[in-house]
Amino acid sequence: MAWQDVVFQYDGSFDGFLCCVFESYVHKEFPIAFYSDEECFSLYSVRSILTVPEHARRVYRGIFKRSKRAAELLHRAFLTCMEDKELHLYTFVRKLMDEGPDFLRNQSDAAYYPVAKALRHMSGELEKLRGFIRFSEYSGVLGAEIEPKNRVLPLLRNHFCNRYANEAFFIYDSTHKDLLLYSSGRSRMMRVDSLQLALPGEEELCFRALWKRFYETVAIRERENPRCQNTFLPKRYRGTMTEFLPLDYERQQQNLPSSHDVANGAIIRMIDSIELPPTTSLPEHSI
Repeated sequence: MAWQDVVFQYDGSFDGFLCCVFESYVHKEFPIAFYSDEECFSLYSVRSILTVPEHARRVYRGIFKRSKRAAELLHRAFLTCMEDKELHLYTFVRKLMDEGPDFLRNQSDAAYYPVAKALRHMSGELEKLRGFIRFSEYSGVLGAEIEPKNRVLPLLRNHFCNRYANEAFFIYDSTHKDLLLYSSGRSRMMRVDSLQLALPGEEELCFRALWKRFYETVAIRERENPRCQNTFLPKRYRGTMTEFLPLDYERQQQNLPSSHDVANGAIIRMIDSIELPPTTSLPEHSI
């Protein structure tokens, strides 16, 4: 029996994708496209796939049995922003099932190359976000917002939960609408369509002003190199970084009139009035 070309419609989850693989083999259907939207219009037959945990576990066990590494790569690659992601991952799974894991030794393999390339891109973004996330205090809770291309928040979870084990914090991924909550040693991931940040207090504004002043002061103006800076700190990350944002950017996002102009001016004057200890000159013979 020849395999029939169809369009798969599923819920967009990893388990849902595994169920698509299951249904593909059961019904001898080859997916030419995947949709996770509620409405799907196509000239091809459309099959709506229900997410059945047992079917997903069965497929994942089969992949894991053939190659533990392939199972880990598949799970991680599903978090990437790879174009036509499901089609590439389906091709990856089909080749693993048909030929075994030997093709994983060759990253130029047609089935493996798109996956390896997407994983490299996500790893670079993940490493940058570990250092570029900026927290603010909102009524005793630390909060941050990120705008990643890949769905990296599940991969950042352990890092920040271990780093801020004694804090209560949240990180919101505004691109994929994921929210990470952590408090008292417990963390939770949930989906939130929108998140409106609270207005910062005067103390938080003061710390922001101090950080911006440090950023401006520590740089050597004569050695500014925008091209080098863009290499190590791409502009797409700066939209959520304190040093590149107005002090009360939450008010601007909510289209509220700024009421902190006077307070911000007082903060800046307070910073300017801080007297630093005089630099001690070293004797010439000690240099």
